[in-house]
Amino acid sequence: MNQPPSFAVISGDQVKDALDGREQRVVETVEAAYRRHGEGGTVNPDSYFLRFPDRPSSRIIALPASLGHVHGIKWISSFPENVAAGLPRASAVLILNDAETGYPFACLESSIISAARTAASAALAATRLADARGARPRRAGFVGAGLIARYIHTYLRAAGFAFDEVGVHDLAAAHAEGFSGYLRRAGETAVTVHDKAEDLIRSCDLVVFATVAGEPHVTDPGWFAHAPLVLHISLRDLSPEIILASWNVLDDVDHCLKARTSPHLTEELVGHRDFVAGPLYDVLTGALVPPADRPVVFSPFGLGVLDLAVGLHVYEHVAAAGGLRTVPGFFRELDRYG
Repeated sequence: MNQPPSFAVISGDQVKDALDGREQRVVETVEAAYRRHGEGGTVNPDSYFLRFPDRPSSRIIALPASLGHVHGIKWISSFPENVAAGLPRASAVLILNDAETGYPFACLESSIISAARTAASAALAATRLADARGARPRRAGFVGAGLIARYIHTYLRAAGFAFDEVGVHDLAAAHAEGFSGYLRRAGETAVTVHDKAEDLIRSCDLVVFATVAGEPHVTDPGWFAHAPLVLHISLRDLSPEIILASWNVLDDVDHCLKARTSPHLTEELVGHRDFVAGPLYDVLTGALVPPADRPVVFSPFGLGVLDLAVGLHVYEHVAAAGGLRTVPGFFRELDRYG
């Protein structure tokens, strides 16, 4: 009979060691997963949200997926109240399943994988969209100053973006200052903390939204009259009026038009999807070319296949380095009749 694979546990330290300094390789891994998804070679069902009546701002999300040669699921929590207590908002694990037997063969700490795949997706979209428009942005602004913003900046720099100015806006002054300190340590020489989101948006040609907003808080299309490139990573910051005034590309149209995202609210308002230019896959293949005279908004829901791709990359790196820590006897009842 087939034997189950060994079961390994990969820590956050091992994940970080496998990913740090390999940003371009991670972007290539994410692009390959997007292309496979766009070609119909993946299974990526809806995400499942576990919500709590007594904690409406918190949730735990299950993202099952298959790349064909590996299956798995990410289980990621978002508890915004953690931040005030000094803990990160998100925590996660990723389970990888063997394609032949279905047995799980690894459990990986996945908050870093999730941040890395999110940042790689953002950097990939920014690169392809900016280059197709004919110029890379020189003035970047970050609305939201947490872990995701830091990873996105790291991946943008690794992708060759160089900024003359970087703006920061966060509702918490301490978070804005902390992120500004990181930016200066990362080599940014002109960093400005903006008290108002409007000032940041109007002064930047690349705007990154990485907040925990549950509903639109940016509502004036006039703030985007200079046609910036917008990485709408947190999905719920922009009002339908801004979405309608923009050229919109999503990572996956069906996934993004649900769960009260800004594009979903826009669809509910107008009753159609004509405001969506198409998926990122069409940008990667050249089927879609973004305009230079309108705001261009990339809204990624976040696909489980990206976590699988990056998680498998980490697993293979750790295995090749001889660092796998397996759990002896993890699978016990292997004889059908005892």
